Amino acid sequence: MKDLINTIFNILKYAGKIITVFRNMVINTIFLLIIFFIIVGLLSTRKELDIGRDSALLLTIAGNIVDEKQLTDPLSDFLNESFGFAQLPEETLLQDILDSINAAATDGRINSIVLDMSQMERGSFNSLRDIGSALENFKTHGKKVIAAEDFYSQKMYFLASYADEIFLNPSGLVELHGFGAYRLYFQEALEKLKVNYHVFRVGAYKSATEPITRNSMSREAKTQNSEWLGILWQEFKNDISSRRNISPQTLDLYTNNISSLLENTKGDTARLALETNLVDDLTTRHQLNSYLQDMTGKSLTNDFRYVPFKQYLSTITRSYTGSPSSADSVGIIVAQGNILPGEQPPGTIGSDSLLELLRDARDNHRIKAVVLRIDSGGGSAFASEMIRKEIEVLKQSGKPVVVSMGSMAASGGYWIAADADEIWAYPTTLTGSIGIFGAIPTFENSLASLGIHSDGVGTTELAAGLNLTRPLSPEIKKAVQLNIEHGYDQFLSIVANGRQMQKNQVNAIAEGRVFAGTTAKELGLVDKLGSLKDAIKAAADLAALDEYEAYYIKGSQSVSERLRNYLQNDILSFLSRIGVKESALSKFRLVADTVTDLLLFSDPGGIYAHCLINYY
Repeated sequence: MKDLINTIFNILKYAGKIITVFRNMVINTIFLLIIFFIIVGLLSTRKELDIGRDSALLLTIAGNIVDEKQLTDPLSDFLNESFGFAQLPEETLLQDILDSINAAATDGRINSIVLDMSQMERGSFNSLRDIGSALENFKTHGKKVIAAEDFYSQKMYFLASYADEIFLNPSGLVELHGFGAYRLYFQEALEKLKVNYHVFRVGAYKSATEPITRNSMSREAKTQNSEWLGILWQEFKNDISSRRNISPQTLDLYTNNISSLLENTKGDTARLALETNLVDDLTTRHQLNSYLQDMTGKSLTNDFRYVPFKQYLSTITRSYTGSPSSADSVGIIVAQGNILPGEQPPGTIGSDSLLELLRDARDNHRIKAVVLRIDSGGGSAFASEMIRKEIEVLKQSGKPVVVSMGSMAASGGYWIAADADEIWAYPTTLTGSIGIFGAIPTFENSLASLGIHSDGVGTTELAAGLNLTRPLSPEIKKAVQLNIEHGYDQFLSIVANGRQMQKNQVNAIAEGRVFAGTTAKELGLVDKLGSLKDAIKAAADLAALDEYEAYYIKGSQSVSERLRNYLQNDILSFLSRIGVKESALSKFRLVADTVTDLLLFSDPGGIYAHCLINYY
């Protein structure tokens, strides 16, 4: 028996050693790979990119177009792409796209831009318009813009409409369907699961909680959504009509009577797009390559001569980066995503994270004005108020604050904007949604159906507090509702003071209503319509700056975050140079964004100023 035990012990001991050796080998291999990529990345970035004369800039827009990227692990991204694993959608910075187009406009080596939108996913109407404006400027330098795709989604086609020529695969399609706002509703599912969702809100139009209280969109929500959707759709049609010489009525016919029109072309969607003047020609990939070769010349791989977007980006100076070198600067702070308390990563607005950036702007003597770029549907009311208070302090230091709204600045996003010296929005920015709500689920019935019950005693009626395994007491319900009403009244006062309006004026346009930027300007919620560049100029004017520079104010980063950013910006660029192609795999999205957003909430008081509207 003793020999048997010793034998088993020795086997386990050696097995442990083998596992330890294997583990160390894996860790050391990964470490050496990282070091290798860093060294090669450093060496490769020093090489001058060889761009032949009359080359095209291949403007590949991959994933979502954003103002600020979320932190990712580039090594994992590379491995995921290599082995075909599902991953989150890629992101492309809007400013990187604009900088590349603007640099190419005056680059004598580049004669054209070829749009590659096959990997493009989400991009706001405003972002696409900004890119389109840069393309229009590019064309004024006597250079061409070419759009060529096998298939055009609605957003892809909107951007393609800025091109001199639009090509479509003979088997392709131009998909125009209008704008819609559709959501999932879970009331019946929650009833079947016996979940009691206690909802507290103020505002007939505050529809953020409807997915958990209804099985369909309310009449009030449909009314307000129809209003701003109609404005956006009209802007969309007008823009395309002016560039393609197509009447808005023709576009309406194309979207509303597609089946009747296809009868005339015997179901040929590509020919229909050509006959409707949506595209200029139908070309196969081989024909397209020949056409582009005539325009740019041949490459060594018998392709047309072009420089990829990411490679070209690495050769130019990006806007608003680095540190201010002059005494007169405008700081730009990006506030993008849900508003949550505490420290949060890029892509989410953390109250503490944003407070740190606002304080940096206040303490930096070279920064004379601040532009807060907001793209958010809101979130925690507590976090929103923390941020607004810090903006107040920044203004009291004598530095003007201008808000530039992106695709959306609603609910909590508007809460933090209301006190700005000026608010700029795009005509199609969604804003307003002045209202708040609270939502508390309890699971006593769900547990009871499983034979699980909660019981006990306490020193007071409220001793159980917000125990999600027990029903909410009437006292707590009343207290929460009173707190919600107080928060709503506070929201009205903030907007009234910030916008120099009467409280009853604000109340008349509040109750959760959402407006397009043009309407918001008419109502006094927005001062002027324009881009981020316009807002920067306005901030400089308020600070009486004749000459100035602008730059992004970024938070302090840990060593690991800096390594991630380095890998993302430089090493992945190197990988693309040596022929590693970006994956064209479709990205997986969550079934219900609404549920995810609700689960992310962590307001200390359970009170939210949030707008969950999305459109496509």
